[in-house]
Amino acid sequence: MRTFHLRREQLLPGTPEEVFTFFGDPRNLEAITPPWLRFAITHLPEVPLREGADIRYRLRVHGVPIRWKTLISAWEPPYRFVDEQVRGPYRRWVHTHTFEARGDDTLVRDHVEYAPLGGWLADTLLVKRDLARIFDYRRDRLEELLGRPGATTAPVEGAPLRA
Repeated sequence: MRTFHLRREQLLPGTPEEVFTFFGDPRNLEAITPPWLRFAITHLPEVPLREGADIRYRLRVHGVPIRWKTLISAWEPPYRFVDEQVRGPYRRWVHTHTFEARGDDTLVRDHVEYAPLGGWLADTLLVKRDLARIFDYRRDRLEELLGRPGATTAPVEGAPLRA
């Protein structure tokens, strides 16, 4: 099985504890997921998350309904957590989130190791582009909700920021 990798970094204002708290609340997934995916959580575990918790949700990819279940396989607040697909559209999906202090800010790193059904052809034709678009949306939305490093503006009013 051939795997592919997506890596992203983003600097966000706040300490790793503060930023991790936002990511540790699965209800915030809806706020940072593109609306075109029609994402909805169908099973919400205890908040905050912990190792062994599972999250179930549904979404649509190119109009196709998908049910997805992930397991939190590592939980190391405020530095790292890992979610792995148990059931869903990939042969393999392991998403590692890390949080590193950078002065008054936090460097958030995402590393996704994935293996799409259809292998390299599916990745080349659809998956790589779709993931880039999803993570671009997520980056922009996180800046709206949490702010930009050094910015003096508050998060968007009414945004579902839950700490």
